[in-house]
Amino acid sequence: MKKVRWGVLSTAKIAREKVIPAMLKAEHVELVAIASRNYKKAKEVADSLGIASAYGSYEDLLNDDSIEAIYNPMPNHLHVPWAIKALEAGKHILCEKPIALSVTEAEELAAAAKKYPQLKAMEAFMYRFHPQWIEAKELLDSGEIGELKTIQSFFSYFLDDPSNVRSVAEWGGGGLMDIGCYNISLSRFIFGSEPKRVVATLDYDEQTRVDNYCSGILEFENGKSNFSCSTYLSPYQRVNIFATKGRIEIEIPFNAPADRPSRIWLEKDALIREIVFDIVDQYTLQAEAFSLAILNNTNPPTPLSDAVNNMKVIEAVFESAKNNSWLEL
Repeated sequence: MKKVRWGVLSTAKIAREKVIPAMLKAEHVELVAIASRNYKKAKEVADSLGIASAYGSYEDLLNDDSIEAIYNPMPNHLHVPWAIKALEAGKHILCEKPIALSVTEAEELAAAAKKYPQLKAMEAFMYRFHPQWIEAKELLDSGEIGELKTIQSFFSYFLDDPSNVRSVAEWGGGGLMDIGCYNISLSRFIFGSEPKRVVATLDYDEQTRVDNYCSGILEFENGKSNFSCSTYLSPYQRVNIFATKGRIEIEIPFNAPADRPSRIWLEKDALIREIVFDIVDQYTLQAEAFSLAILNNTNPPTPLSDAVNNMKVIEAVFESAKNNSWLEL
């Protein structure tokens, strides 16, 4: 069986605890190296996870000609610079969300990727690969519950650590960038289009200067998405999708568990049906899908244009809150 040889840039927590263990389970993935600015740290992580090679610099990993694809879980401000470096080194690149700090930066990556048409580049929104989202999208697109009108979504966790990378404004910290990007992404994914205008309000932490609460409305051609996200509330997430003949509720929409079944509820004709999905790891499914795109030389499951468009909405939400008014896109 053909496999793609992968390397990981940095020993970030999400890589160590979530993505790498999941990638190691993928049939078409061979994870062969990890890099850190500290060789000892890279070696410790490599040994603990059974990765063959460790590098004490990101450049050394990119210079390894045996590596075909890179996973970039770095802090947000390092996504685009190192994604471009990966492309320049001849590597396919799967980059964590949000893809960039701004629309301009996202467009820089998209332009760089066009110079290397033989290479695949994608933003790592893993939730889209989970069967619960695929089922929800199919139910809506089939007309099973009528015409989509409204999406309500909520995503929160509690973070009270000014030293955390998510609390550093210059690095793209804050709730909207970290988790609000999911609320925006799912809205565009489910509606299958881009919002016409947005309005939002944000609260900022006085010490860190990053947003810790955001509520917004995205207005699409045929409906609206209302969302809230916060890094200063009890951990919670839920999505409700409302159509003219029914409703879909997703219990754990973003961090779907990899150790137990997931479930959604379909409400139609005054009856609620629970739909249970087998245990899967959405990070494994993401790595597998991207690897197959490389092996089969097909388009990535999600194009970089989607990442650019998501940044356009994120940027518009910030601008709307700043001006305290609706903003046309």
